[in-house]
Amino acid sequence: MESINRSAVELVDEALDFAEELGVVPGELDCGATVLDFGVAADGGIEAGLMLADIQTAGLATTYTQMDRIGGAPIPYVELTTDHPGVALLCSQKAGWELDLGEFDGLGSGPARALVGEETDFERVGYYDEFDFAVLAVESVDLPDDRIAEHVADRCNVEPTSLFLPTYAAGSTAGSVSMAARAAELAVFRLSELGYPPADIVSATGRAPVAPVSYNESVAMGRTNDALAYGGEVYLQVRSESDVFEQVPSNAREEYGVPFEQIFAEADWDFYEVDERIFAPAKVTIDVVDGATYVVGETDEALVADSFGIE
Repeated sequence: MESINRSAVELVDEALDFAEELGVVPGELDCGATVLDFGVAADGGIEAGLMLADIQTAGLATTYTQMDRIGGAPIPYVELTTDHPGVALLCSQKAGWELDLGEFDGLGSGPARALVGEETDFERVGYYDEFDFAVLAVESVDLPDDRIAEHVADRCNVEPTSLFLPTYAAGSTAGSVSMAARAAELAVFRLSELGYPPADIVSATGRAPVAPVSYNESVAMGRTNDALAYGGEVYLQVRSESDVFEQVPSNAREEYGVPFEQIFAEADWDFYEVDERIFAPAKVTIDVVDGATYVVGETDEALVADSFGIE
C-alpha cells in the first residue's frame, strides 16, 4: 500500500488551496512546520470537518453528511465507509498519540502515528509507514507551538519543515463532525482489542449524529462521545465467526446509560483514566461473509437528545 502520509499530504495541500472557502487558517511556525487551524480560533464548518476526517483516514475512507432526526429534530449525521479498516481506522484515524507536554494538552490522530508505530494496533494490522513528510491531526484548545512540532517531527523522523499539524478543538464544528466520523473506528478497535484479527475485517461503515457545538470543552467532550456511544451505528463485514461480537457495542459495559460528561468528571477529566471499553458505538451489525449476520447493541435517542440540549 502507498504511504498513508503521502496520501494525507495531498489532502492537506487541497485544504491549503481551499483554506478560505473551508474557513481554515494556515500558519507556519518558526521551525518551519505548518499548522492548519480547523477549529481553535478559526471558524471551520461542516465541510472543513469532513476534510479533517478525510485527512485523519489518509483518504482511505469516504465521508459525507446526511440528515436524520434526534428527538424529532432534524440533525446532520456523518457517515464513513472504508474497505481498508485496519489501516484507515486503526493505523491512521485513531486518536492514539497523547501530546501532554508542559502546559500543552492534546490528542494526536492521523497517519503520522504510523511513522512511529509503537502502538499495538500496528503490530496487529502489520502496517508501518515510511515517508519524508508527516501529518498529525491534533485535538487541543491550543494551537501547537515550535516545541510541540519539533517533538512530533523528531518522533516521526522527519524535518519540522515536512510536518503538517491540522488542529481543532472538541468544541468546534470541525471537531463535532470529525468525531461523528469515528463510529466505525470504535467498532473496529473494540473487535481488535477483543482479539479479533483486524485483517479479517473486510469493510466498515459507520454513522453518528453531529453534536451541537459548545465552547465549553467539558460539554463538548460529553456531547461528542454521547453521539457515538448512544447514537452511533456501524455495519461491519467480516470473514470469520467469533464469540466476542456481543462485547463490541457500548451497552456491553456497566456504565451504559451514564452521560459522558458525568463519566469524564468522575475520572477527573483524564481521558486515559476512563475504561477503554466505554469508547464504543451504540449499535453494530456484523455480517460474516457467507455466514450469519449479528445485530448487537442499541441506541438511546432520548439520552442523545438530552445531551444535545434538544428541547
